[in-house]
Amino acid sequence: MNKIKVAFVCVHNSCRSQMAEALGKKLASNVFESYSAGTETRPYINLDAVRIIQQLYDINMEETQFSKRISDIPTPDIVITMGCNVNCPYVPCKYREDWGLEDPTGKNDAEFTKVARIIERKILDLKNRIINHEIKG
Repeated sequence: MNKIKVAFVCVHNSCRSQMAEALGKKLASNVFESYSAGTETRPYINLDAVRIIQQLYDINMEETQFSKRISDIPTPDIVITMGCNVNCPYVPCKYREDWGLEDPTGKNDAEFTKVARIIERKILDLKNRIINHEIKG
């Protein structure tokens, strides 16, 4: 059986969605495959996000992740938008939800840490809902 594919989507695919991809791979890879993407790309992942995820979770996002477009990832079963408001991209899927996360770009480490911890909790909740068949991918 193929694992459910979860895409974490935002406009630039440089911060929140990248953090979610990294944490999804670390915390839920036994339940779903994690991808991130956006409608636009950036030359690199947000360096503050890279540093905070490294400090908190010992994950080096720059080793395996890069900014990519929605067309660059497999068709997802589940789409999680990060909270990009009116600019949230549309991606066809079986299930979709918005996490409504504030973008910490340009803010202090405490804000990045807060967003990372929220993403961690939401990843674990998503994993449990999939395991319990509350969400069908």
